[in-house]
Amino acid sequence: MLNNLIVATLPLVPKPIIRQISRRYIAGDTLDDAIATARTLLDEEGARSTIDVLGEFVDTRERALVDKEDSSAVLDAIDAHGLKATAGLSIKPTSLGLGIDEEFAYGNIRDLAVKARDLGIFMRIDMENTPYTDATLATYRRLRDEGIDNVGIVLQSMLRRTEQDIRDLVAYRPSIRLCKGIYREERDVAFQDREEVRDCFRRCLRLMVENGMYAAIATHDDALLEDAYEVIAAHGLGPDQYEFQMLLGVKERTRREILSAGHNLRVYVPFGEDWYGYSSRRLKENPAMAGMIAKAVLLRQ
Repeated sequence: MLNNLIVATLPLVPKPIIRQISRRYIAGDTLDDAIATARTLLDEEGARSTIDVLGEFVDTRERALVDKEDSSAVLDAIDAHGLKATAGLSIKPTSLGLGIDEEFAYGNIRDLAVKARDLGIFMRIDMENTPYTDATLATYRRLRDEGIDNVGIVLQSMLRRTEQDIRDLVAYRPSIRLCKGIYREERDVAFQDREEVRDCFRRCLRLMVENGMYAAIATHDDALLEDAYEVIAAHGLGPDQYEFQMLLGVKERTRREILSAGHNLRVYVPFGEDWYGYSSRRLKENPAMAGMIAKAVLLRQ
């Protein structure tokens, strides 16, 4: 109860404290920090990575173009450091202008996808909150219809529509990162009960596997991890048919256990100066971390 209370009052917590705690979730401010983190994860644990430039919901074309250049620089760095077999790029459509103009955003996303394809790098299109779900899926379909196939999508089991979205994508046999989702959504579009979200995750994972889709199983939930192991064994999935995905700084011991068991695992590696929104969502998703906030506040000089 105390942890939830702290999370509810996050807007009142001084930003330097959030910044201090956020360091475990974020590679750093610079692209060099992200590349170094990706290299360390690979060399020390055998973990893959997907690199994300922090930032979303931009409201000017100028800012969207800056974010596009930042993501383009990620592709260049992955290539230059010999990481393209194990590291990819994740992009947020609203950081590239989806909230401004869909055609403008599509041009930006397409340019990045084509560059990634030419370099032999995979690009994941993140899913944001429901005002952008249809447009994000339309962007993915449009890229695939143009023959750009080095792209994947993200779906959230908290949304009531997700099972149908998977069925609607069957013809593309997409690579789907399946996660629970962390955006606040209304009851009519999203499950509110934790077990309902879990049950939908289980159904969606089976639907993906049964239809030959590459399953990027993005969860830190022990119950869902155990269920995923059962699905992998029951279907005899090979390493080219699935991977686990986890966030940087979350349940690192579990991450190492998954890797030690011989599964492929990819870590989401965000970097950049726009850390506050991302960190706040991570803390809201994991109220147990609130104890760290309380300790930081009490010990602050």
